[in-house]
Amino acid sequence: MDETLLKKIDEKIQETISNKDEIKQLISLLSTIDNSKSFALGIVVGRIYNAFYYQSKRILNREPTKDEFKEFLEYVQNKKSDLENLW
Repeated sequence: MDETLLKKIDEKIQETISNKDEIKQLISLLSTIDNSKSFALGIVVGRIYNAFYYQSKRILNREPTKDEFKEFLEYVQNKKSDLENLW
């Protein structure tokens, strides 16, 4: 994956971890839909995926490739333990 893109994704992960109170509020607000840990993780990963997709278009001037998406999934999976501790 492009180094600049990877840096932006890591920045979004760190921002998400730093602003965990916002994430907790969002999860609390949506807890009537689903109150599971998987749902909460989905919200967090969705936020990070949005950054991945947007930054791919901004930095690379194109949509991410299937290989880049696979790399993104592997990267997020490696960060899962950091993300699960947000709530």
